[in-house]
Amino acid sequence: MAERCARCLFVASACLCADVPTVPTRTEFVIVRHHLERWRSSNTGRLAALAMPRCRLIDYPVEADDQPRPAGADDAALAAALPRDGSWLLFPEGPERAAPPSPPPTRVIVLDASWSQARRMRRKLSALRGLPPLRLPPIAVAPARLRKSPGDGMVSTLEAIAAVVRLLEGDAAAAPLDALFARAVEAARRTGRGAGPAAL
Repeated sequence: MAERCARCLFVASACLCADVPTVPTRTEFVIVRHHLERWRSSNTGRLAALAMPRCRLIDYPVEADDQPRPAGADDAALAAALPRDGSWLLFPEGPERAAPPSPPPTRVIVLDASWSQARRMRRKLSALRGLPPLRLPPIAVAPARLRKSPGDGMVSTLEAIAAVVRLLEGDAAAAPLDALFARAVEAARRTGRGAGPAAL
């Protein structure tokens, strides 16, 4: 097996670390990542957290010494990490937002998982209940992907975060995140990974 970078998890010959920009934002982001995503090189929540100083990454469910935590422990840990004031949950519920809410979110919670996993997390985690949903308009999907999309209009975590930044803070703030995703797709293509025409 090819050696992988411990930071970006791409194979060493296609390491992205030198290409990761620093993307300052007014908005804080908290990524709640499903534990099955943690070691996947195609996971883009990791790239968002590397690029954005105001982005935290929390793994769910949290495990200590590879042992599952007691029932309810994840909810308690997540509730402690997520101040509710000013927090919105990025999720396809409620009205689409073509313009920022007023007042705009102080922080945006992002579920980093497959769609089925994200729906289960949404149902199970009481810390997420009652948070206003932030539903984005349809996002243009580039044909080249890191993974095969499970449905029309479904995008990666990094693309979704870039769309939120564009909505709340403008195109210039989001552009480096779009470029980072494109570089990740190209790196995957060079190593024979990825999905879509550019990876063929």
